[in-house]
Amino acid sequence: MNLTDRVAVITGGAGGIGAALARRFAAEGAAALVLADVDGAAAEAVADAVGPLARGVAVDVTDEEQVRALVADTERRYGRIDVFCANAGVSTGGGVDVDDAGWERSWRVNVLAHVYAARAVLPAMLARGSGYLLHTCSAAGILTAVGDAAYTTTKHAAVGFAEWLSVTYRDQGIRVSALCPQGVDTPMLADGLAAGHLGARIIAASGAVLSPDDVAAAAVAGMAEERFLILPHPEVADYARRRAEDPDGWQSGLRKLIRRLTTP
Repeated sequence: MNLTDRVAVITGGAGGIGAALARRFAAEGAAALVLADVDGAAAEAVADAVGPLARGVAVDVTDEEQVRALVADTERRYGRIDVFCANAGVSTGGGVDVDDAGWERSWRVNVLAHVYAARAVLPAMLARGSGYLLHTCSAAGILTAVGDAAYTTTKHAAVGFAEWLSVTYRDQGIRVSALCPQGVDTPMLADGLAAGHLGARIIAASGAVLSPDDVAAAAVAGMAEERFLILPHPEVADYARRRAEDPDGWQSGLRKLIRRLTTP
């Protein structure tokens, strides 16, 4: 995937990784960028900073009709969508005690929003025989987000859905990548640390915390190679191997880390 002259839609585009993807795609020569976010004013501000090729729009990705309208409007304005980045995400910072509303929101933002995007964007991509889906899934979708049950569960589902899409549609010209960073310096992590959430503390203690721009650079490099798993933290691949080879040992190590961070 060469991003020059491509039309891309990025959800969760008002900040963090989404805004960084917009900046990087613009630097790579994209023709048009549509930044969608539930905070439309913030998305417009990012678009203004990126330049005239970008526009910000208010979209709730948990509402399938709004996602369909986003896709239809973009195709009407620019003729096509070459890249759709399903990047919006939420965390809870809690375990099984999180109420049903929290679980439902996590499911709708972290999983169903990806389904809604695929339903809306795939028909035209399949008709052209080309298109790229970039799903921000998190290393939590490969490993475990200690301290956040809903995030772990839904991000695993997001990776599974992305893999299903890749297996099903790659031979029809559709490329799919699951972007799976570990610690990233975004409001999600900062807010979790401020609230004292165990998961955020473990992320901060587990390795480098990358900037969103670092993650965007890794995403572009991975898309250029059309890799399914894009791992801005290369060590995640080693962790995944260890987890697969020795699940009991892997879990034991996580429990030790939890005890170290929670024992006075």
